Amino acid sequence: MKQKKRPFGKALMVLSIIFFYLPIAYMIIFSFNDGKSLTSFTGFSMRWYLHMLDSSDMMEALSTTFSVAILATIISTIAGTIAAIGLSKSKKVIRHLMEQVNNLPVMNPEIVTAIGFMLLFITFRIEKGYVTMLLAHIAFCIPYVMLSVMPKIRSLDPNLADAAMDLGATPWQALTKVIVPQITPGIVSGALIAFTMSVDDFIISYFVTGRGVKNLSIMVYTMSKRVNPSINAISTLVVVIITILLVVINVVPVMASKNKNKEVVKRRRVWIPVTAVCAALVAGICYMQFKGDDNVRPFEGQTLRIYNWGEYVGEHIIQDFQEETGAKVMMENFDSNEQMYIKVANKEAFDILVPSDYMIQRLISEGYLQKLDKSKLTCMDKINKAVKGLPYDPKNEYSVPYFWGTVGIVYDKTKVSEEDLKKEGYNIFLDQKYKGDIYLYDSERDSFMMALKALGYSMNTNNQKEIDEAYDWLVKCVKTMDPEIVTDEIIDNMAQGRKAMGLIYSGDATYVMAENPNMGYYMPESGTNLWSDAMVIPKNAKNPELAHAFINYASSYAGAYDNSSYVGYTSANKEVMDDLYGEGGDFEGMNAYIPRTGNKKDEVFEYNDKTKKIISNLWSKVKIAASNH
Repeated sequence: MKQKKRPFGKALMVLSIIFFYLPIAYMIIFSFNDGKSLTSFTGFSMRWYLHMLDSSDMMEALSTTFSVAILATIISTIAGTIAAIGLSKSKKVIRHLMEQVNNLPVMNPEIVTAIGFMLLFITFRIEKGYVTMLLAHIAFCIPYVMLSVMPKIRSLDPNLADAAMDLGATPWQALTKVIVPQITPGIVSGALIAFTMSVDDFIISYFVTGRGVKNLSIMVYTMSKRVNPSINAISTLVVVIITILLVVINVVPVMASKNKNKEVVKRRRVWIPVTAVCAALVAGICYMQFKGDDNVRPFEGQTLRIYNWGEYVGEHIIQDFQEETGAKVMMENFDSNEQMYIKVANKEAFDILVPSDYMIQRLISEGYLQKLDKSKLTCMDKINKAVKGLPYDPKNEYSVPYFWGTVGIVYDKTKVSEEDLKKEGYNIFLDQKYKGDIYLYDSERDSFMMALKALGYSMNTNNQKEIDEAYDWLVKCVKTMDPEIVTDEIIDNMAQGRKAMGLIYSGDATYVMAENPNMGYYMPESGTNLWSDAMVIPKNAKNPELAHAFINYASSYAGAYDNSSYVGYTSANKEVMDDLYGEGGDFEGMNAYIPRTGNKKDEVFEYNDKTKKIISNLWSKVKIAASNH
């Protein structure tokens, strides 16, 4: 009897394939986009591939990813196979117990495993970096290898090894020439799973790394915090590499099986060129990373550790500084001032930090920063007067401004009138005309700043009644206006005009306006947050002299121009700010790029631990109210 055709099943399969592969195709297409947008294709270009190849950070992340994956695969496969064979010869009780222990890391939530590894390295005071990442990868890959090998071992005749030795084989020969060939499919499967797990891992790697060592997962995570199309380029490269590996893995056995009599020769013919290619790649990477020149540079061989926000440096500044000084820059990234503070408080050594105003105030008060050596600074006369001498560091004894700006409202000129903005200020976020068409920024400080300013209060208030009123204002907003609470995704979303308006940082608004001429930026007269991020040197910095050299370079015209033109935030260098805003500049005439300085109601955030905890708790309640609505 003929089976009935099942068009539904075929359609479902096609839809599943489209669901899985369409995003990959989309990513590959946009890796050739000429513009910065991740959603609007403006023309074909290899720009982001060239940027990727020029970026030492990306290339190092790529080499770290695959070197760790290859080493972890080899070591975990050997260790896992030996452990599985050893368990097969153990007593039943011990074997059953060890199998359950082996299953625990596989079933355990990855975040728990990551924290466990982190605490282990901290307890034994092992400096985190490449070695700790490799050790962690080996440890979490071994259980997967054992799970793949053990079923193959169980399927073998338990007397096979004894029979081989009865026929004259040594124990080693019985293992390598009898047992291992029989379980090879399981070993290969385990190795492939280990390789995949290592290349794919982010959470464990993020918690066990240090000293600027990043794999691709960590690199992409930090890049995704701001719009950077190089994400598409480097991700496409990984897809190509994995595709080539899969083709080789599947084609080689087919080719080898065509002539069984020449199997050994075939293997040799396959592995010789593969080994040669791998050796050439390793040699190339080593040459590129360790080649030198005859020029004697002032900081040759020294290392500078910088802890900065993700995607907060220009395209070429790090590479140019390294070429000029001979130093190696290790850049690590944080997501929030609080995350940065935890590492500093735990005495992790960095040479330069780039915290925000209120956090600098806290670091100074708690004794974590050293005073700058003004005799080694040549940049202070280049800094805009408007961003010098701010309340958190009145004499700039500890900090040199890096970027500065404001927080305001980005809006679609075709949907929102400037008259409404002038009339309502921040209260426009309660205007029912824009219900369901607004973004709130997922930041307790900035959201409460908006609410407090809308009510006519200082954003630095410690008055509980005023804070409670601001909380009620925000709850009313989320319950009556159906806002979408977002973080950095607001940048590309507003560039595409997906909502009428949202709260945003001025530098991000600059990018949005550059991408979409229909977008505007407005700062209510009731005041806003005049923020500043600055470079500081921790008290436990290992190379303060090199840190001063970098601060000078980042504040110079070349360094500051590269930073500001690429990131979009306002440069502290007065000449750079004027050139980028002036005629022919990248941000010509865009009011978001020039911070407002004449409004007496604009404020700089001050650190208050008690108030911060109260606001943090209340903001969590606001988000709960939003999710329950």
